[in-house]
Amino acid sequence: MTIELRPDGRQSETALAVQRGIGRLMRSLGFAILTEFSLTTGRRADVIALGDGGAIWIIEIKSSLEDFRVDQKWPEYREFCDQFFFAIPQSLDPEIIPYEAGLIVADNWGAEIIRQSGKVPLHASRRKALTLSFARAAGQRLHGLYDP
Repeated sequence: MTIELRPDGRQSETALAVQRGIGRLMRSLGFAILTEFSLTTGRRADVIALGDGGAIWIIEIKSSLEDFRVDQKWPEYREFCDQFFFAIPQSLDPEIIPYEAGLIVADNWGAEIIRQSGKVPLHASRRKALTLSFARAAGQRLHGLYDP
């Protein structure tokens, strides 16, 4: 059985290419990802990644300078991850990305971590809640693919 996934229409072609590259990188690093992941604050993380050892990363995709300039919500994501990254296409100047955030450059075929972010471990109760939320979201999405 082949399942065709369709973009939800919120992302640009550039953002979708960056997202695909992030997915490939994260898989190679032992992470599982979910896109458009809702946090308890109502914010939606572009990509959340859950590592083998329980590490949680959030990756915010910025497809253009304007996309970066209008985004003022990104500092709120730090409370929900061990590490926070921006992911940008090769065409975007990496100098615009704040130094305290990690930096990933990605395209449709892959991605590379250019700069690691600082590690700030999550509190155990928040890690548990996020991990359970990740698992439930993943299960619901999988079920929705074969029984819409």
